[in-house]
Amino acid sequence: MSRAAVIVRYMVAVLALAAASACTPIYNYHGFIPAPDDLEEIQVGLDTRSTVEAIIGKPGASGLLAEGAWYYVRSEFKHDTFRAPEEIDRQVVAISFDEDGVVENVERFGLERGQVVALERRVTDSNIEGVSFLRQLFGNTGTLNNIRNAFN
Repeated sequence: MSRAAVIVRYMVAVLALAAASACTPIYNYHGFIPAPDDLEEIQVGLDTRSTVEAIIGKPGASGLLAEGAWYYVRSEFKHDTFRAPEEIDRQVVAISFDEDGVVENVERFGLERGQVVALERRVTDSNIEGVSFLRQLFGNTGTLNNIRNAFN
């Protein structure tokens, strides 16, 4: 085989690899949610804001601090080569506190078919105050899908 034929084969192989890798989706994660083991350390009715901060930290810029609760939010996005990014998963951990700053509820929410679903709940009270806020937080998922569909 001539040297030119070897170079052509090499270039074809490199181009084929580049084309195949361009079609591979890229997954990005935004935000932070505490690990389940860390959440197990939080005792409902005993721990306070300061002990929760020591165990898992305060929510950062991607989470939310509300008067009565801390929300940790993590989203997963799938990026295809020629399509708009698609949010494929969102999880929220909500830790609510009573007026004395003691942990009242520890809840973990996710999305299933665009609906908010409680994945785990440790509650001292049957009244869930933060659900309407979570519906607003998860509610923009449909908007993202509508925007994505407009570009496809």
